[in-house]
Amino acid sequence: MISEPLEIMELADGQTLRLKAVRFEWGETVIHPRYAGAPVEKRIPVLRLHLAEGQKARGPLYWDLTSKTLQAQLKPLEKDLTASAREFTITAHGSGPSKRFSVRLE
Repeated sequence: MISEPLEIMELADGQTLRLKAVRFEWGETVIHPRYAGAPVEKRIPVLRLHLAEGQKARGPLYWDLTSKTLQAQLKPLEKDLTASAREFTITAHGSGPSKRFSVRLE
């Protein structure tokens, strides 16, 4: 389980976030869906991106990513991004359950 507090990264359509991650932490968290017919709680995978100093203005120095498609894009880049402290940009495309993300290496 990923420890609290959670810092869920939420980007609106077209919004971009430029990051430099020093460590990836893979885990799970429990959510409480509110849609009709939803289970009381559900376990979901979470990727916690621990960030380099100066990468976030407030709160803990990490972002928690819950999008499975974004996690899948970042997984093969993990070693390169953390070993080199290379910057990358995440951009949101769309909204709701059909939202997707693109990742661009800087």
